[in-house]
Amino acid sequence: MRGLVSARAENADGSGGHLPGSGTQRGERDRLTVPQGLAALSLDALASVAYGPEAIVVVLAAAGSRGLGFTLPVTLAIVVLLAALTFSYRQVIAAFPNGGGAYAVAGRHLGRRLSLIAAASLIIDYVLNVAVSVSAGIAALTSAFPTLYGDRVLLCLVVLFMITAVNLYGVAESAKVMIVPTVVFIAAIAAVILGGLLRSHPVVQPVHPTASAVQTVGVLLLLRAFASGCSALTGVEAIANAVPTFRSPRVSRAQRTELALGGLLGAMLIGLSVLIGRFHVAPSGTKTVLAQLAEASLGHNIGFFIVQFATMVLLALAANTSFGGMPVLASLLARDNHLPHVFGLRADRQVYRYGVVALAAIAAVLLVAAGGDTQKLVPVFAIGVFIGFTLSQAGMVRHWHEEGGTGWLGRAALNGLGALLTAAALVIEMVSKFHEGGWLVLVTVAVLVMLFEAVHHTYQRIGTALHLGEVPDRPEHRRSLVVVPVGAVNKLTQEAISAALSLGDQVRAVTVVHPEDPEAPSADEVRQAWNAWQPDVPLTVLHSRTRSLTRPIVDYLCALAAEDGHDHLVVLIPEMHLPKPWQRLLQNQRGAVLDRAIRRHTEAVICRLRFRITLPR
Repeated sequence: MRGLVSARAENADGSGGHLPGSGTQRGERDRLTVPQGLAALSLDALASVAYGPEAIVVVLAAAGSRGLGFTLPVTLAIVVLLAALTFSYRQVIAAFPNGGGAYAVAGRHLGRRLSLIAAASLIIDYVLNVAVSVSAGIAALTSAFPTLYGDRVLLCLVVLFMITAVNLYGVAESAKVMIVPTVVFIAAIAAVILGGLLRSHPVVQPVHPTASAVQTVGVLLLLRAFASGCSALTGVEAIANAVPTFRSPRVSRAQRTELALGGLLGAMLIGLSVLIGRFHVAPSGTKTVLAQLAEASLGHNIGFFIVQFATMVLLALAANTSFGGMPVLASLLARDNHLPHVFGLRADRQVYRYGVVALAAIAAVLLVAAGGDTQKLVPVFAIGVFIGFTLSQAGMVRHWHEEGGTGWLGRAALNGLGALLTAAALVIEMVSKFHEGGWLVLVTVAVLVMLFEAVHHTYQRIGTALHLGEVPDRPEHRRSLVVVPVGAVNKLTQEAISAALSLGDQVRAVTVVHPEDPEAPSADEVRQAWNAWQPDVPLTVLHSRTRSLTRPIVDYLCALAAEDGHDHLVVLIPEMHLPKPWQRLLQNQRGAVLDRAIRRHTEAVICRLRFRITLPR
């Protein structure tokens, strides 16, 4: 069963199928070019060079200087996996131009349940990426200015709010904001690498490893280092998830962006790892590995501070990758009836507004719960994305097998190798991080899958109730009785009675009086005012000794429902619509109270009409 409100699908070539015109041209301007795609969707992966190599060094340092000598081989293994993922997702983009990445691949080739697991794992990764990126950026700031440490949660929320606001303004606009810091960061890392390669001796001596070793260099240690370093690969799939956000030709632009990301990230990882071995860098409690490399290559000068500042800014902005990918994924889930259809609605600037707001809200909760501490979030960061990696690669193997054609075996072999590598990394991640919170990822994935299934089942029931796909019977005239709750004779009452007369065959007004309240009008006073107005509509006066408004009206409606003479019972609830939002806070909200009570206790059709009221100056 298709969605009751389906998201607009793109054509197979990714062009969208729009006719030429000013609206189409404006829509294309709101989409991404290749440089904008790098800035909007690749910051997570690019910024990971600030902590990916360090994660490798921290593990290998347990084996002393001998262990640190394996930094480059471990990095090369990660870059091999990166290359496999890059070319694989380039193929995913061509095969699935409507986006979705692992979710789309698994849904077509591995079944609906596995596609939901892939979607849940990617959503977890997107949310964690926002929280980790923002908190890591603020951690860099508070390291430079320790007096701000106590306000780190507030600072995290402020940065998150700013990134959310930019993304709500538009996809292309947010990318334009990110281009300058992205270029500065890439240039800064390139300067560190080139400066280090051209120097025979470091300008500033980095921390050297101690001679003693806690562990020997073994397969397990190398696998742990490999798994930790794979945190640098988070974000590689974001471009494949967000193909519809690119300008036409979407597939070609997205593929070029994926290749550019893979090339830049691989070059930076290898370059930094070469410098780690060249300068014998070891973990430090006061300086990051990247900071030590910057000092060794450039010295403790303006260049060093530019590198640190660029890293801080890019880490904070890396959350933008999630804002580019997760709302598109949520829209596809909504299209397939696994999330509320509101997530499939797009604003004028091609923004999936509800997905953006939901992502920001959940990330804000995580930041507050973790107290803005990055280390409480990092242990489970990469697990979710490797679930998606593995399912995507496995699904693409089946895709090539079913599609066949020239060269399909080589493409399937590439994806198969990627599936084996990512599955191995996933197992290592889960085993090593299970007690650090890895089990929470599994529980959350299960909960999300159950939520998706519950939403899907509900939409199926709605479709059955509406007889979707069937030709309904011819419309027929039915007798309707319209009941209008009124409070007094005024302009609002006049508008409500006029609307009710156009809706039904019979109209009755009903009001509730409180005999025990000396300040309230009596039943006789209400009838006199009504008869003086002469609306030609009967008024029923109900008494309520308990000052309840809803109970007498509900009982009256139940009695009417038992009467013969009409097929439909309609309740028209009139409400004022005041011009300014703050003025609406002055209303008594009786309409909402009546609405809830009538829906809960009767089968009546409810029509809430808001009449615009112009206030005199």
